[in-house]
Amino acid sequence: MPSFLPVTLHNVPRMPLTCSPVRLLLLLLLLLTALEIMVDECAHSLCFNFTIKSWSRPGQPWCEAQVFMNKNLFLQYDSDSNMVKPLGLLGKKVNATSTWGELTQTLREVGRDLRMLLLDVKPQIKTSGPSTLQVEMLCQREAERCTGASWQFGINGEKCLLFDAMNMTWTVINHEACKIKETWKKDRGLEKYFRKLSVGDCDHWLREFSGHWEAMPEPTVSPVNASDIHRSSSSLPDTWLILGTFILTVLMGNFLIYVM
Repeated sequence: MPSFLPVTLHNVPRMPLTCSPVRLLLLLLLLLTALEIMVDECAHSLCFNFTIKSWSRPGQPWCEAQVFMNKNLFLQYDSDSNMVKPLGLLGKKVNATSTWGELTQTLREVGRDLRMLLLDVKPQIKTSGPSTLQVEMLCQREAERCTGASWQFGINGEKCLLFDAMNMTWTVINHEACKIKETWKKDRGLEKYFRKLSVGDCDHWLREFSGHWEAMPEPTVSPVNASDIHRSSSSLPDTWLILGTFILTVLMGNFLIYVM
């Protein structure tokens, strides 16, 4: 007859006290995903994309602008019609507020100012024909405060300059724009103008639009591919950063104990 070992505490398989590396990695991925969701829920961004042409044919706009809330397009403007078009539910809600007239006037004025900048620096651009200036103004809010404000400039489709309005610094992306950077950097009034629009006006509008955004059940427009939209310096809320650091430290400690 076959013999059976008696079931005792000595021959019952024991589970290890520490997690396996695979489990630790899974926990780490879950933690990072949870932190990303938390940040997405509490962070908001407002982005203005301008396309300025030094010359355009009759009936074609020399300025076109798009406004994005959390990467979702909700406003469009062009100099030909000189009108701002609301898109989706958020656009309709903003259209019904007192901010609409202020925003419409600002888009027109910024378009004209950017065209003057393009015409001023056109002699420094290595092209004989018409030139195009692409501008992205971005502001971000987290935990009821402005955490980022920046301007990114491109000429004829090539990114060239970045202005961080939070600390008033310039970064050259394309070395051919060094002269343009020096020209704009010397103009302290221009830097203050960029800061006022991004840290002041943009942040003010973002604070107002955030209430309408959070009241909606879901985004009204499919998110665009905003991989080329520059995101300036922003940080996790302090509470989540401390919590995430603590949990990561515990997980790494368990991993080291397992290895040793």
